[in-house]
Amino acid sequence: MIINLEQFIKSETPFWEELDELLIKFASSERKRTLEDAKRLHYLYERASSDLNKLITFSAERETRAHLENLVARAYSEVHVGRVRQVGFRPLHWFFNTFPCTFRRHIKAFNMIVLVTAVGCLFGWFTVAFDPDAKAILLPFGHGERDASERVRLEEQMGKHEDRLAGHKAQFSSHLMQNNISVSIRAMAFGAAWGIGTILIIFYNGIIMGGIVFDYINSGETEFLLAWLLPHGSIEIPAILLAGQAGLVLGGAIIGWGDRVSLRARLRRIAPDLVTLIAGVSLMLVWAGIIEAFFSQYHEPVLPYSLKIAFGTLELLALIYFLARCGRAADESAT
Repeated sequence: MIINLEQFIKSETPFWEELDELLIKFASSERKRTLEDAKRLHYLYERASSDLNKLITFSAERETRAHLENLVARAYSEVHVGRVRQVGFRPLHWFFNTFPCTFRRHIKAFNMIVLVTAVGCLFGWFTVAFDPDAKAILLPFGHGERDASERVRLEEQMGKHEDRLAGHKAQFSSHLMQNNISVSIRAMAFGAAWGIGTILIIFYNGIIMGGIVFDYINSGETEFLLAWLLPHGSIEIPAILLAGQAGLVLGGAIIGWGDRVSLRARLRRIAPDLVTLIAGVSLMLVWAGIIEAFFSQYHEPVLPYSLKIAFGTLELLALIYFLARCGRAADESAT
């Protein structure tokens, strides 16, 4: 029976952290395990199991209990089932299982990022709607320098006579990948400022999107906007959202949200998920960069808008299915 809950957690946390470190060591090291390691693992596992039983009756300690449940489950697998060692890294298994499962595990952070982006889009939309002069300040990449219809006419006329990216597609694509991946890494890293930095980056990104979307729709260029944005944006925009998701996961671990374990343990716990998310984002942005350079930049009459819109829509549906359904078997076996 626990008399003083706070003192109990404080005294037992070092043992939980030691068990976590030992499990990580077993998972990452190929060295031969000693008998002393095995004995210590078994002792720490039984102690953690006992602590979990004591904590079950305390509904207020949900975060601590969830952490301990995860720790005991990992230790049980190591002690009783044995870990199947994999030779090398399995890219396909990681991509089709680990990545989407990690995304779903932190779906609340993703939903928050979607909300922040939506608020930013509304802010950008109404700012440009009520103050057209703000367009020159808010919209980057030349969007604020001329009317959207004029820009569309120039793009379409230029496409009739020449391929402006001829001989430079790979360079342009590489530049896009580098820029977008850099923005994504910053969106995640700025989560170290308690998530505030991530929110600011994502909010500003939403402002830009909202302003551009309003400008083109207000000029009657909705079809062009969809045909230009969907092929690469259906992957690029979700990738930025996932980077923001990673930033909020990092910020949440730093804040703690009532989690009694140490900051070091919290960061160690979420580190694999952060690596998985940002690696997945990078792959998505590589694909988006290729599509933008080799497909999105070509307009009618070179490529029909209906074809581009259909292609982007299929990409988006495939991505939704991938993130929502892939790796479900792994989710079910873990519950």
